[in-house]
Amino acid sequence: METGILLESGTNELEILEFMVDNNRYGINVAKIREILPYTRPVPIPNANLSIEGIFMPREEIITSINLAQVLNLQPSSNPDKDLYIITHFNHTNAAFHVHSVIGITRISWADILKPDATLNANGDSVATGIIKLDGRLIILLDFEKIVADISPDTSLKMEDVMALGQRERSEKPILIAEDSLLLSKMIQECLKKAGYENLIVTMNGEEAWNTISGFVKEGTLHEKIKLVITDIEMPKMDGHHLTKLIKEQSKTSFLPVIIFSSMISEAMMKKGEQLGADAQITKPEIGSLVGEIDRLIL
Repeated sequence: METGILLESGTNELEILEFMVDNNRYGINVAKIREILPYTRPVPIPNANLSIEGIFMPREEIITSINLAQVLNLQPSSNPDKDLYIITHFNHTNAAFHVHSVIGITRISWADILKPDATLNANGDSVATGIIKLDGRLIILLDFEKIVADISPDTSLKMEDVMALGQRERSEKPILIAEDSLLLSKMIQECLKKAGYENLIVTMNGEEAWNTISGFVKEGTLHEKIKLVITDIEMPKMDGHHLTKLIKEQSKTSFLPVIIFSSMISEAMMKKGEQLGADAQITKPEIGSLVGEIDRLIL
């Protein structure tokens, strides 16, 4: 499938593939999609997670099939012969998500994506990462990384990678984090504190991070208040690429090192990050590598 992935850098836009599961509308960032294939019944795996239907082999490659209806506690397909697989690639992992139909691709701004309120994600357990209102219908963006991590915890951040660094000196040098996932934000903070970085400024998206940076610029205290920025890519209101662009294109902020820490670090995304001036780009869940880049870049 040709996804038409955006070639521009830092536009604060994305392309969403809208699809259906049990008459409900959901979305996924096109940048995570490798291809779309007709559904074929997979080979079951004994004692697997209930959401795993089994495995199949397109082009001699074994891929795990994940039943989104099961994940979302929805009704199974009434006609699976017409269903589809959305084949994704993120966190160095390929996975096939079984959906009931595909609607199409829409280009939108991150500013138009609403963050689910606290009642929907009180404990960080929700798999809804954003909500889009488009032509009178609501589309829920799903947190595919969390879905996979819940099924296979080995794909999540590994505290042991930080513990393996051994005893480290404590640092009060301030680091700003932009991460919209409550769960991942908490895990990143915990890992960085274990690595010795205790002075953390936490924001929920690029817009909030940029407002924080701009506030310190107005105060004339930016050099003291922030020494490094860590940002995800996918975030409501403002994504990490646009945040990086704003930081690097303005003389009063361009000195700040920016590390992009995202599940979406593909070859194409690496090129975008380089064009925008990112100082490092690390794929989740490589938290040990993130700490190494912080050690290198922080002044």
